[in-house]
Amino acid sequence: MDDELSLLERWTAGESLAGEQLCTRHHGGIYRFFEYKISDEADDLTQQTFLACLTSRARFRGASSFRTYLFAIAKNVLYSRLRQRAKRVEVDLEASSLEEIMTSPSERLGRLRDAARLRAALRQLPVGQQVLLEFHYWHDLDMAGLAEVFETTPGAIRVRLLRARRALRDKLDAAGELPAPDDRLASSLREPDLDQDDG
Repeated sequence: MDDELSLLERWTAGESLAGEQLCTRHHGGIYRFFEYKISDEADDLTQQTFLACLTSRARFRGASSFRTYLFAIAKNVLYSRLRQRAKRVEVDLEASSLEEIMTSPSERLGRLRDAARLRAALRQLPVGQQVLLEFHYWHDLDMAGLAEVFETTPGAIRVRLLRARRALRDKLDAAGELPAPDDRLASSLREPDLDQDDG
C-alpha cells in the first residue's frame, strides 16, 4: 500500500502523528499554491486546506493519490475564497482572472489613470530619454544591451538613465503625485537615486 495512504489510514484511526507527517510533507506545496495567487492569505488558506482534509479524511477512498486529493481540497478552498472576494457566488472562475476578481472597479480605474499619467509624462520627455526608459524598464534591456542600442558605454547609459528618471519624476511631481508602483518603471521613481550623476 502507498505510504501516504497508510499514513492517512492511521490518521483516520486516530494517530495524530501520522496526520502531522502528512501535513508536514505537503505543507510547502500547498502554501506555494496559495502564495502565487493570494499571497497575503496563504497561511490562512493553507490552514483551511489541512483543516478541511482533517474533517473529511474518512471520506477519502484512495481512488487518487493523497497529494491529488489534497490539491483538490486546496482548489475548493481557493475558489470559495475568490467568490467571497468577488462578493458574488456566481463568478465564473473558468473565465475570470485573479486580477479581475481581486481588484475592485475603483482600483482598476485608478491603475488605468496612473498608467495614463505615466505615459503622458513620458511623452513630455525628449524622445531619447523616453525610449531609453521604455527599453530598460518595459523591455528589460540591460546596460550592455542599451549601450549597444545607443552606441555608447554602459557607464554613460547609467548616467543617462539617472537623468531620464529624474526628468520623468519631475514631470510627474509637477502634475501631482507619483503613480502607484505597478510596474518596474513606476516603482523605480519611488526609489532614491543612488547613482552618481558624474557625466
